[in-house]
Amino acid sequence: MGAWATLWLTAAAMLIGLALGFGLALMRRSRHVWLSAPAGLYVWLFRGTPLLVQLIVIYTGLPQLGIKFTVIESALIGLSLNEAAYLAEIIRAGIDAVPKGQVGAARALGLREPQVMAHVVLPQALRIVVPPLGNSVNGLLKTTSITSVISMEELLRRTQVLIQERFEVLELFSVAALYYLAMTTAWQLVQRRLERHYGRSDLPPTGAGA
Repeated sequence: MGAWATLWLTAAAMLIGLALGFGLALMRRSRHVWLSAPAGLYVWLFRGTPLLVQLIVIYTGLPQLGIKFTVIESALIGLSLNEAAYLAEIIRAGIDAVPKGQVGAARALGLREPQVMAHVVLPQALRIVVPPLGNSVNGLLKTTSITSVISMEELLRRTQVLIQERFEVLELFSVAALYYLAMTTAWQLVQRRLERHYGRSDLPPTGAGA
């Protein structure tokens, strides 16, 4: 049960984080200050404060303002918002790495900005960001354990509950570690296939903190 909670929480937070991160990346690259400034502030805030603090503020702080979330909602919101800040920088760097000459040539051919982004920029940026995005998933799998502080029933929290019942500290934590190792190893195999598919397996690994 705890392992499944860890997996779905990772998948959901990553998908939401990707959507938010993509929007933030585009805002960060905007020439309009009213778009780039709020996005920059968001990234600065969520990358500069611990996820633990963010979770506690969402779960125990916001209710004082009349904004209440369940444990599951708080965990998902906290992880998604935090991950979005890191993914935004990964995506922005990938887009910026596309040669400007190709972008200019596409515009000269009469392509509109959405077409340039869809047919020229994103396909090349995707090859660049696949390795760091894969590492972000691997990191997020382990980062979900932090949600145990707000009693989210993921793998670590479930392990802690069992320890209180059975008093088998070493045995149960060892089993939990094996579960984490199995999940991250399985994802690393998937990541390698993705990197080979997109032709970027020769790149050195690049990670994002959480």
